[in-house]
Amino acid sequence: MAKKLKKWQGWALFGGSMIVVFLLGLLVSSLMQRRAEVASVFNNKRTEFTDSIIAQNEKFKADYPREYETWAMTEDTTFKSEYNSSNEVDVLEQRPEMVILWAGYAFSRDYNTPRGHKHCIEDLRKILRTGNPGIDGDEDMQPATCWTCKGPDVPRMMRELSGNKSVFDPTNYYAYAGKWSGLGDQIVNTIGCSDCHDARTMDLRPARPALYEAWKRAGKDVNKATHEEMRSLVCAQCHTEYYFIKPDDPKNPGKANYLMFPQDFGMTCEDAEHYYDSIGFYDYIHPLSKTPILKAQHPGYEIALQGIHGQRGVSCADCHMPYMQQGGVKFTDHHIMSPLANIDRTCQICHRKDAETLKQNVYERQAKCTEVRNRAEKELAAAHIEAKFAFEKGATDAEIKPVQDLIRKSQWRWDYAIASHGATFHAPQEVTRLLSHSVDYALQARLLISKILAKHGYISDVPMPDISTKAKAQAYIGLDMASLRAKKKNFLQQIVPKWIETAKKNKRIEI
Repeated sequence: MAKKLKKWQGWALFGGSMIVVFLLGLLVSSLMQRRAEVASVFNNKRTEFTDSIIAQNEKFKADYPREYETWAMTEDTTFKSEYNSSNEVDVLEQRPEMVILWAGYAFSRDYNTPRGHKHCIEDLRKILRTGNPGIDGDEDMQPATCWTCKGPDVPRMMRELSGNKSVFDPTNYYAYAGKWSGLGDQIVNTIGCSDCHDARTMDLRPARPALYEAWKRAGKDVNKATHEEMRSLVCAQCHTEYYFIKPDDPKNPGKANYLMFPQDFGMTCEDAEHYYDSIGFYDYIHPLSKTPILKAQHPGYEIALQGIHGQRGVSCADCHMPYMQQGGVKFTDHHIMSPLANIDRTCQICHRKDAETLKQNVYERQAKCTEVRNRAEKELAAAHIEAKFAFEKGATDAEIKPVQDLIRKSQWRWDYAIASHGATFHAPQEVTRLLSHSVDYALQARLLISKILAKHGYISDVPMPDISTKAKAQAYIGLDMASLRAKKKNFLQQIVPKWIETAKKNKRIEI
């Protein structure tokens, strides 16, 4: 015989049901309102685009004023946190050992913390890593590929320079083999709308072919990704590890400097290393230790996948482009920056802690990663210097080869961990693992060097140069910084204004 509910239990059940219905109603209302807002925007558009790529970001302002206004705020550089900020900071000045680690590579000249997207073209032009074409006979050392992630002019040029082939045509090599300066008057609109959206529909769509090609090699189709996945993939087309095919690569004739993502074996640091080892790739030969070095770029997407947020399906946009509410209209904040700047709209959406507690949680993890990083850089710099000393004392190439193998492994893990923007937040455990392995490999290399030196009759400590400042470290590796800065100054005063003038004449810049 069924047991009757007590009167109060019936009322409690009824009340609970009404609350559930009310909350579901709010959810449906919010969804309907959002759909109505989107429909209203598209039904009242002032400009209909027939091209999927519109390079001038200003052309989107009239139809998407809120998104445009917040995107323009990426010019702001006032945000500061414990371990990073949106203003430009000279990392080599803070960490002179990095000059030693990158000796023989342009990063030893200049390396700054990144500013907002609105500054990316300006920062690329002025950095000492880019060439100085036409100034005192200095060579333009960078390929055109270095422009790839700097704005929507890039996919536009991919089409135009290939005879209007699709950006995603696998035979479209556009100007990868050309010089960086060759596109200086073309790449003039900074990262914006058409980098992430199809201008005709505003659907999310990455505009760089390397992402599609990497997924295809892995048996996946970017076009079948969910909307939530796309909220990360539009970031992953640039914030990822990559390399350029070398001009003398016999397996890829005619594809010099073509952009590739080393994801064929997986998305971890070791997977990328396995890929590079399988094709015998290196970015440069270190002039001190003669080690073939792998230079990590910025594997932000791969690192994020290793962290708890990535594993739980949190997208890049969830934290870096949270929703905003203005006058009853809900839209995505395009002021892409640290989630710590908007904790109420980012972290606190999921975590029910006060803002200061959440911020200190992040700083604590970052501090622990930084502690291991400091050790890795000191040990690795010493390994390079000691390897050079061993050569000077008569060590042979065969003797040093095992040392170079260890240094290569150590530096790859260090660089992979520190090159990714926000890695110490995205995946602190993974970053700590990589940095601790870097320390281990560097110590193994130094121990092996001491044995080699002993074999050659040297049993004292290796004399260490004074690399306590950026200037001293750069002088030690033979950089003439005064000359480099003078040439860059002339370049910025003589060449860049001509680029901008030509772009305006050709109506590449919205005036």
